[in-house]
Amino acid sequence: MSKIVILGAGIAGHVAATHLRRKLPKEHEVVVVSPNSNYQWIPSNIWVGIGRMRSKEILFPLEPLYKKKGIGYKQAKVMTFFPEGDLETDKPFVTIEYVAGEKRGKTEKVTYDYLINATGPKLAFEMTEGLNPGINKAYSVCTYSHAEHAWHALDDLIKQMKQGVKTKILIGTGHAKSTCQGAAFEYILNVEQELRRHKVRDKAEIVWISNEPKLGDFGMDGMLLSYGSNIMKSSEMVEMVFEDRGIQWILGAGVNKIEDGVAHYENLEGEFKSETYDFAMLIPAFSGHGFKAYDKNQNDITEKLFNGFMIVDADYTPKPYEEWSVQDWPETYQNPSYANIFAPGIAFAPPHAISRPRVSRNGTTISPAPPRTGMPSGITAKLVADNIIDTIKGKKELHHKGSLGNMGAACIASAGYGMTQGSGISITTYPIVPDYKKYPDTQGRQLKKTFGEIGLAGHWLKLALHYAFLYKAKMRPFWWLIPE
Repeated sequence: MSKIVILGAGIAGHVAATHLRRKLPKEHEVVVVSPNSNYQWIPSNIWVGIGRMRSKEILFPLEPLYKKKGIGYKQAKVMTFFPEGDLETDKPFVTIEYVAGEKRGKTEKVTYDYLINATGPKLAFEMTEGLNPGINKAYSVCTYSHAEHAWHALDDLIKQMKQGVKTKILIGTGHAKSTCQGAAFEYILNVEQELRRHKVRDKAEIVWISNEPKLGDFGMDGMLLSYGSNIMKSSEMVEMVFEDRGIQWILGAGVNKIEDGVAHYENLEGEFKSETYDFAMLIPAFSGHGFKAYDKNQNDITEKLFNGFMIVDADYTPKPYEEWSVQDWPETYQNPSYANIFAPGIAFAPPHAISRPRVSRNGTTISPAPPRTGMPSGITAKLVADNIIDTIKGKKELHHKGSLGNMGAACIASAGYGMTQGSGISITTYPIVPDYKKYPDTQGRQLKKTFGEIGLAGHWLKLALHYAFLYKAKMRPFWWLIPE
C-alpha cells in the first residue's frame, strides 16, 4: 500500500488528489494537507471583486467532499520537510501545524511514500512597503475574501461618484517582479464596464500600472497572434482595447511603496515617480513559503529541495537571455534529489523568466515573473498524478511529460460581466514558453495555435467554464471527462 500526501488544495493540489483517488485502488491512501477549508475557483475572483458574484458561488467546503470520496484531509499548514525521515521515524515525512478545530496549534508528523508539493505561492504583500489588502486604499483580488473587500470599497466609491465626486482608479502590479498581470487586466476591464453600467464612467480616471515593458507582455514576452483575418502583436491588441475604453497606462513601473492614496514607483529610465489614486487593486509579488528541509541527522538540506520555490527537473544553470531555451523547462516536475517528491503548478521553481529581463538605469530589476497559473497548473498536476500511479504499478520510468515549452494554454480573460453586454478576450498560446528556434518567424510561437478573439461569446464561454470547472472540482458524475 502506498500513501500519497498532497500539500495544498488549490487547482494543482485538488486536481492531483481527485485523479489519484479515482485511478488508484482503495488500499492506497491519498491525503490532502491544506490550511484552507474551502476550494475556490480563483479565475472568478474578479467577478466577486465587482459585486457580480458572491463568494459562495465560487467556492465549496473541502472536508465533506473529501470524506465522501475517500480522500484524507488535514486542515493544517506544512512546516518542515524530512525527505529521509529522522532518527525516530524511518519513513520520509513532513511536519504540519493544524490551523483550525480542536487540534489548532498542534503539530504532527505526516509520513508519505510520495509527496506532491502544490502549496502554490505566498502572496508576498510585505515585499512592497505599505501594500496590504484594505490598507492605504489598496486592495487585492487574489483570494475570494480579498475580492469581497475590494468590492465593498469599489461600491462605496461608485456611490460617491453618483454624488458627483471625481475619482482616480489605479489597477495593475504592485511590485517590480510581480506576475499574474492577466488577473489585473481582467479586473481593470471589468471595473471600467461596471462604471459604465452605473453611469459614472465620466467621473473616473482609470490608469493601468505594470512592470511589463509593453502592453500585453503578461510575463510571457508578449506574442504574435492571429486576430480574425489579421496578424497582430498582443501589445497592439491590448492597446486597442485600452484606447477603446479610455484607459491610460504606465509601463516598466516597479512599485516599491504604497502610502494612503499614493503609489511610488521606479521606471526603467531610473526615474522615481508617484501616482495618486482613490482606489487601487495591485497584484503583489509571489514568493516561496520559506520552507526548511532536514536530513535524517537534522542537517539543513533546504538547498536540495528549494530555490525559493521547489527544485524540479529544470536546468537552473545561470545563463544570459540569449542562451535561454525551452529545454531549460521541467517535464516531470520531479525533485532531482528525492524521486518521490513532485511540485506541479506554481510550486515549482522556474529556471528563469519567460520575458526578457530588464533592469532600470539604477540597477533595479523591473520585469514580470513567469506565470504558471490556471490551465498549466491543472495539466502539470494531472501528469504528476499519472506518473505516481505508473510508479506504484511498477513502471521504472516517468512516461507522462509536459514542458511549458511544448504545452499550449487557453485563457479567457473577462472584459466585462453581462449576458447581453458582457465581453471576453480569448487568447490561446502555443507554446507557453516561446520556442524561437522552432518558430523563428512568429516570435517563438505557432501562429495557427496562437490567436485572439474579443466579444460577447468570450463572456459566455468564461461563464460556462466557471460552472464546468466547479462541477469538475466537486467530482460530479463523469467529472474526469472535462479536460484541464
